[in-house]
Amino acid sequence: MGVNLRELLIKHSIKLEDLSGKKIAIDAYNVLFQFLATIRGQDGTPLKDSKGNVTSHLSGLFYRTINLIEAGVKPVFVFDGHAPEEKAAVQESREAVREAAREKYAKAIEAGEIEEARKFAQQTSRLTRDMVQESKELLTAMGLSWVQAPGEGEAQAAHMARKGDVWALASQDYDSILFATPRLIRNLTISGKRKMNAKTVDVEIEMIDISECLNFLGIDIERLVELALLIGTDYNPGGVSGIGPKTALKIVREGKFSEYSDRIPSVQRLKQLFLKPYVVTDYVLEWKAPNPEKIKQIMVERHEFSAERIDSAIKRISSGNEKQNQKGLGDFFG
Repeated sequence: MGVNLRELLIKHSIKLEDLSGKKIAIDAYNVLFQFLATIRGQDGTPLKDSKGNVTSHLSGLFYRTINLIEAGVKPVFVFDGHAPEEKAAVQESREAVREAAREKYAKAIEAGEIEEARKFAQQTSRLTRDMVQESKELLTAMGLSWVQAPGEGEAQAAHMARKGDVWALASQDYDSILFATPRLIRNLTISGKRKMNAKTVDVEIEMIDISECLNFLGIDIERLVELALLIGTDYNPGGVSGIGPKTALKIVREGKFSEYSDRIPSVQRLKQLFLKPYVVTDYVLEWKAPNPEKIKQIMVERHEFSAERIDSAIKRISSGNEKQNQKGLGDFFG
């Protein structure tokens, strides 16, 4: 879900190597759900070990993060804490979608409709507490930083970017812009050729610069939040009936948001969730050499990944660490 800002924002296509030397705060839940949805068998079954434990998220987290490290990126993963109560309706809606998808998946499998089954399976992903804990354990073993947010992970990552501790926030959700991250990176862990709706397409990494977008739109960050509330966010799904992105932009540009704000329950509270979110300030970011034994304990001994492949991947981490001090994008991107 999230807010529909796509058509209003300026997006730049960039290459992974352009981010060499950059510290990037990654929305951890966002990418873990991504891995759970996409790393599956032909019939939609997720990767599992012999004990039935799902391992799709670990496979994605390990191998795709190594791709970033090899490109010279210094990733830090930011995990969600407690979501505001205003997000409950969206969370319930998402669970309803998952439940409906499970039923459709079962029927598709029974009917032998494998392509349909895979499509529905991708909508059933559930991230458990154990999965999150083990993901943190793996990141630590890889020598990477992670931060536990008290609230929304995107808000915490945006705070870190505003402070200059990281260069950008990486997430698929446009909502991240509303927390005033200086830059948003999309498609960071899914770039390249991907199969979508039975077709193979090129997925490019996108970079969005918030200052450039605000200047282009002729508004400030508070007006952008108001615009989002008019069209609907995770905190107020649906927004104000009949108002789309272009109409909302016209309203906030003309300073007429107050004429519609009474149609948005708890509007001041919602604005503050974006403009003054709950974050921690005492985090520590550090990148270390990987711990091969711990990585193999998690991946090989616990979950039966190939020892040979894991050993080869560990060497890639060490090699990639040497690139992380190189320069990345030029002056245009700051």
